[in-house]
Amino acid sequence: MTAADPRPSRTSDALAEPVERVGRGWTAALSLANGAIWVGWYGPLQILLASQAKDFAPGSGMSKETMLAWVTGAGAAVSLVANPFFGALSDGTTARTGRRTPWIVAGTAGGAVSLLVLAGASGPLTMVLGWCLVQLTLNAAFAAVTAAVPDRVPRGQRGSVGGWLGAAQILGVVGGTGLATVAGGVGAGYTACAVFTVVGVLPYVLAYEDLRLPVPSRPVRSWQAFLAGFWLSPRRHPDLGWAWLTRFLINLSNALVLLYLLYYLRDRVLPRSPGSARAAGTLVHDPEQGVLILTAVNGVTLLATVVVGGVWSDRVGRRKPFVIWSGVLMAAATAVLSGWETWPGTVLAAAVLGVGFGVFTSVDFALMTDVLPKALDRGKDLGVINVANALPQVAAPALAAPIVTYLGGYRVLYLVAAAIGLAGAVLVGRIRGVD
Repeated sequence: MTAADPRPSRTSDALAEPVERVGRGWTAALSLANGAIWVGWYGPLQILLASQAKDFAPGSGMSKETMLAWVTGAGAAVSLVANPFFGALSDGTTARTGRRTPWIVAGTAGGAVSLLVLAGASGPLTMVLGWCLVQLTLNAAFAAVTAAVPDRVPRGQRGSVGGWLGAAQILGVVGGTGLATVAGGVGAGYTACAVFTVVGVLPYVLAYEDLRLPVPSRPVRSWQAFLAGFWLSPRRHPDLGWAWLTRFLINLSNALVLLYLLYYLRDRVLPRSPGSARAAGTLVHDPEQGVLILTAVNGVTLLATVVVGGVWSDRVGRRKPFVIWSGVLMAAATAVLSGWETWPGTVLAAAVLGVGFGVFTSVDFALMTDVLPKALDRGKDLGVINVANALPQVAAPALAAPIVTYLGGYRVLYLVAAAIGLAGAVLVGRIRGVD
């Protein structure tokens, strides 16, 4: 195996289709950087933002659900713009340190500072400001990390590399949730996530040099032309359009599951006291502990399939069957949350969701890199694709809040989520240029 080891950057490679297989060290360092960014996102999303919303809601005139929806929705709206924007900026970066590395460094440093702003939040407005800054900065780093894969990894290896990135992602989710839970308070939780995010990107930044962009790589464009470049016509690129839509729908389903998980456990699933917990056959009575356990269960089953699914996809040379059946499995698990509102049912759903999402995470990522139109715009195009990850964070609160409050509660919410995920799985079949 020819490894992508540290060496002087080669400008001639930046826009070429990669042919040299990357080594384990490069994959491990990039995966760690990816996981560190997810720690910065999911410590707040799983525990810390919900805890702050519960504390600030009584004096705000809003319910905790509504406040959390506003905060996460505002941050996701920033993410919608930030990911493709910074991806496009990295595409045109001609720094001596490379095309992507400057944005990984700047985004990670800004993300750590933004998490500390959240640690000192005193009310809803500072919560919104802090979370929007976290989304802005960490998306700059994430756009550059994601674009490094089609820059350096050949097509036949992208499933396995995507699997390791997916494994790092779920470890980041579990790690962020764990740090937020055990750090000893909201402020300490944010500080722990900030420190880990910075430390986690250092091995990649320090050990591996980035590919440099040829100068000049493209003519100077006006702002109007720059902004117009973000529109990728589904008519001109139908496979990209269908791939984007299927990712959006499956991620929307997943976002609906996660958004109110803490409240679902507190209000519908977990008993109110240790005594009633024993009577119900579970020793779990703390909703925050329940979220951590479910995240760990989900993470274990995801880790069992994410790398295997990517490697298997590379070996057979096919992507669509893996994405379709993983989406169907996730839809079935989401329906379990609706029909079996018990702690055992919730644990089962978390386990099955992990199996499906593991395969989906690695293989769908490889599928997306296979439908990119051109090398010059990899960062921008992947940023547009990553909107399908962020837009559900905007749409989920707007859809979930009225369902939970007025249209049937959590049972209806999870039925709707299952239907949306199933639609995403079925529509994968419309992609024609990838097997």
